[in-house]
Amino acid sequence: MPNTTRLRTRSNSAFRLIYHLVLVTKFRRKSLNLDILDRMSEIIKELLIKWECTFIEFGGELDHVHVLFETHPSVDLSKLVNNIKTITSRKLRSEFSEHLSNFYWGAKPQFWSGSYAIISVGSQAPLEKLIEYVQNQEKPEQ
Repeated sequence: MPNTTRLRTRSNSAFRLIYHLVLVTKFRRKSLNLDILDRMSEIIKELLIKWECTFIEFGGELDHVHVLFETHPSVDLSKLVNNIKTITSRKLRSEFSEHLSNFYWGAKPQFWSGSYAIISVGSQAPLEKLIEYVQNQEKPEQ
């Protein structure tokens, strides 16, 4: 867990930007299972590294996921979220096609809802409480 009091620095800035992202499946379909959530966590970790962000925590239930991450001021959050939604959707629909075909169909099925929630940490609760909340999501069965 990152130190929540120390500021990060770049060439011309000092910052501490931690976000709580919530993504919901299209029509809140209960399509997520433990294998999918584990793979999604791996994919999101890889993407955050590419965006020079720090993964903090991940958790999910049957129809939504929570991601806690830290970023720097030059990240365009809407582009980052769009990238996360696009890549996870494409990879998961490919890797878990048999399971997900029960929930999504058509030429280009939409995996995620068009909307999302992104909340700056500290505006609602301390980071430690959010980590505990995300870790305690009701895990789907296999």
